[in-house]
This record gives sequence, C-alpha cells and structure tokens, in this order.
Amino acid sequence: MRYGYFLAERNVPDPIGDLRDQIGEAAAMGFSSAWLSNIFGLDALTALAAAGAQGPAIELGTAVVPTYPRHPAVLAQQAMTANAALGGRLALGIGLSHKVVIEDVFGYSFERPGRHMKEYLDILIPAGRGEHVTYDGETLKAHLKLTTPGAGFPVLVAALGPRMLKLAGTVADGTVLWMTGPKTVAEHIAPTINAAAAEAARRPPRIVCALPIAVTDDREAAVRRADEIFEVYGQLPSYRAMLDREGAATPGEAAIIGDEETVLATLAELERAGVTDFVGSPFANRERTLNLLVGAVKG
Repeated sequence: MRYGYFLAERNVPDPIGDLRDQIGEAAAMGFSSAWLSNIFGLDALTALAAAGAQGPAIELGTAVVPTYPRHPAVLAQQAMTANAALGGRLALGIGLSHKVVIEDVFGYSFERPGRHMKEYLDILIPAGRGEHVTYDGETLKAHLKLTTPGAGFPVLVAALGPRMLKLAGTVADGTVLWMTGPKTVAEHIAPTINAAAAEAARRPPRIVCALPIAVTDDREAAVRRADEIFEVYGQLPSYRAMLDREGAATPGEAAIIGDEETVLATLAELERAGVTDFVGSPFANRERTLNLLVGAVKG
C-alpha cells in the first residue's frame, strides 16, 4: 500500500507558495502522492499546476473535481494542461459532488447521476488521451480533438455506490474514497470494483482511500474534534451510507484515531481490505501523527 498526503488549504497570504512548501515536505517525508480537494476555495487543478511545477517527483492528485459545472472536454483540456505543467505527474480525481451542491448552488439537474457520469467518462477519457471524440449522449455531446500537451493521465472516480464503482473499474483507473472505513472497503468497495475490472479484462484498479487521522492517547477528545470538523459528511447522503455500512454513528467514529499501535493496526486492516493508496488527513496531534505515517512509509 502506497501512502499519500492530504494537502491543507490554509488561510495564508500566499496560498500557492504554502501548497508548494507542503508538496516539498510531503516528498521529503517519503509520501508517494499529495492530494488537494476542490470545494469552494482554490481550483485544485490550477493550484496543483502552479504549486507543483518544477517541484519534486511526487504524484499530485485532485480529490475531487466536481463534474457537473465543467464540460468533460473542457476538464480534459484543463487536466492535460496541468499534467503538462507537472511533467506527467497528475492524477485526476473527479466526482458527482452532491445534489444539494449541484442543484441548490449551481442550478444544474442532479437527475440520473449514473447516466451523467457514464457520458462524462465516455468523453473525458478519450479526449484526455488526445483522441478524436465524436459523441452524442442524452445530456452531453462532444465533437472535437484536443491538441493540448499533457495527454494521458489516470482518471479516478469518487465511487461509493455499485454503479459508480462499476464505472470506476471498467472505464476509469480506479476510485478515490472519503469517509469509507476498512470494513466497507473489504465488504463493498474492493469486491465490486475489482470484479468489474476483471470482467472487463482490465488491470486491477487503484483504490485511493482518504481518511482523517490522529495519533493520540485521548481518543474520546479526538473523536469529538473530528465530529466538529467533519460534521457535514455525516449529513450528506452518499457519505452517510458509507458511515452506516461501517457502523459509524458519526464521522469521528470513521476517522483513524488512537495510539500508535491502534492506528498501525487500522492501516494494516485497510491494506488487507484492498486499499492501494492510503491518503492521510491529519487533523490533530500533527507532529505525532506525521511521525507515525513517515514510519509507515519507510516500512
């Protein structure tokens, strides 16, 4: 299992410089990848291209770019440009986002999200390889060939339900998870996506599992802190379903929290479950947590 680092978007005078420093630190600590979310702050692709260009040889990924607000060919062009700036080190994570965001914030219809994602990938993936695309779907169309440099990058889908996992295994290169623990990965995520890839005669997909993590002797206090920080994820339907599968009443219960022995045991459980890349998001006791992760990276 490879180890990645979740970049923090901090309120500082030079956010791009701050990201550049974080990427350098992640590489120096031995992490194989660094990931940036795309919510209402920095545009993840632009920020990674600006902060990561000319930087250390570490994979940089988005976790994740929402699909609805951008036509797939437009996103392919942007991702190719970022990949060119990064020297081929981009991993493009994309996702549907959530109905409350897509409909109430952006004003798009969230009807039949599975159809939307299939049509999106049918355009995005070949366009991102520099192929000529002629496609007429129910909701998306594309007739073009991009000449943008930077063609060819892995596409990972934020997939939690069976249909999304099948697309992630048969069409994309894998999935990026959040708030999804080892029990759910072992019993639901890994079997579904791996079976889809095998049926399509494709290589095993990546399962990138990102979770909040804290090494501490006061588990109860850290769980309460995680519940405060990540409260919204217990209310969004897709994540709520994963928490329920895991048997976690709150996001804090799904976070990886405990002393060194406990945390290492959970990381080993994730690896046995089929996770290919663990991405830690330290939210408390940062130095102690990073020390453990660096130790895990070095084996």
